[in-house]
Amino acid sequence: MPAVPPQPGPPAQGDGSPTPAAAPAPQEPRRTAFAEGLDRLRHAATTEPGRLRIIGAFLAALVIAFGAVTAWQTADRAAAADDVLNKSQPLSSAAADIYRSLADANTAASSGFLAGGQETATSRDRYEKDIDKAAAGLVKAAANSDPDSPAAATVTKLNRLLPEYKGLVERARTYNRQGFPVGGAYLRYANEKMQNDMLPAAEDLYTSENERLRADYDDATPYPWAAIALGVLVLAALAWAQHRNYRRTNRVMNHGLVAATATATVVLLWLVVGHTVARAGLNDSYDHGVRSLNVLHDARIASLKARGNENLTLVARGAETVTVKDANGVEQTLDAYDSDFQEDMKTLGAGLAEAAKLADDNSGEKPVTEAQGNMKEWQNRHKAARDEDDNGNYEAALNRVIGPKNATGECFDSVDANLAKAIAHEETEFEQSAGDGLDAMTGLTVGAAVLAVLGAAGAVLGIGRRLSEYR
Repeated sequence: MPAVPPQPGPPAQGDGSPTPAAAPAPQEPRRTAFAEGLDRLRHAATTEPGRLRIIGAFLAALVIAFGAVTAWQTADRAAAADDVLNKSQPLSSAAADIYRSLADANTAASSGFLAGGQETATSRDRYEKDIDKAAAGLVKAAANSDPDSPAAATVTKLNRLLPEYKGLVERARTYNRQGFPVGGAYLRYANEKMQNDMLPAAEDLYTSENERLRADYDDATPYPWAAIALGVLVLAALAWAQHRNYRRTNRVMNHGLVAATATATVVLLWLVVGHTVARAGLNDSYDHGVRSLNVLHDARIASLKARGNENLTLVARGAETVTVKDANGVEQTLDAYDSDFQEDMKTLGAGLAEAAKLADDNSGEKPVTEAQGNMKEWQNRHKAARDEDDNGNYEAALNRVIGPKNATGECFDSVDANLAKAIAHEETEFEQSAGDGLDAMTGLTVGAAVLAVLGAAGAVLGIGRRLSEYR
């Protein structure tokens, strides 16, 4: 074999050792999918087709977002308006009816007690009906109250107190028929339970339901500013896209973008006009319905309290007194129930005067005016009855209060009937105005969603038409 010539070795270093091999160049780190997509997007933005695709996607997303926000906000307001019409206000009126039924039952019980063994079937039947109405109202309130809410606790309390009150009234009646004076003590104790425990609880229930009604109004009436602002932004973006298209192609209209603009305009106008009409109807239902109803309910409650205290004045026969100061600061000792009667009549007079101011038509004003006349006659007859009682003519005083003719009971019944008529009229006005407000939002939620989808499709097709010119 031929000899292999010697090969040159690595260059020697200064110390005579061989030089090491050079290190390989470092590899570039792998790029993420997001970074690569961003680069592609940046590259696409430098070309007109790429810019058109970005504009089309942006317009479609913006129109869809506008429809979604509109549907969301209108759905919330429509649900709140429906609660106002079909839940909150009826429950508020039901709570007022519970209070009225309890107070009227207390009045009927005292009237029957005054009649003694000659208690009429009408008086007994009125008491039983009031108790049944109160029990039915409590069942309805319990069914529509949240389990852990204060309203549910109040209903539970009233359900516990109602049988106790009925038991006291029955004992008072039993002893009264037998001629035992202890019957009056039982009736006063029943009245104290009603006045100090049951009626305040019923008033708390009425107050909580009114607050719930006010909260539903607050949810139903605000303007959907987010949807309106987004709608204006959508129209501005579509106008810019069409202007850009005109500058680059000299074409006046792009059919797809025009369709998208038309649908967005329809949704925005429908949103603004529909909610404005709904807001006007709901505000009218509150100003000319709920406010009047609250005043009338309070006035009716005051009349019931006054009637109960008037009866108890004769039941107690001066057993309960209170010391008050007159206008000159001189202390006077008065019958406690008669003093409460005078305060209740002041409340009734103020309520009727306010109800007359709030009445916006003759049908609502007429029964209130008649109730004011009944109240004045009631006060005159009550004064005559008190004069008879103070002079020792108890039977004459009793006849002026619960007698068949020219008694204060006739005035009370007339006041109560006129207030019931006024309440029915205001409830009708409330239902009409609130119903008009709710109807103004009918179909807006679904319509906004459908038109938004059509608008987004129009924007995509309009941009797609421009892209087809580059193929």
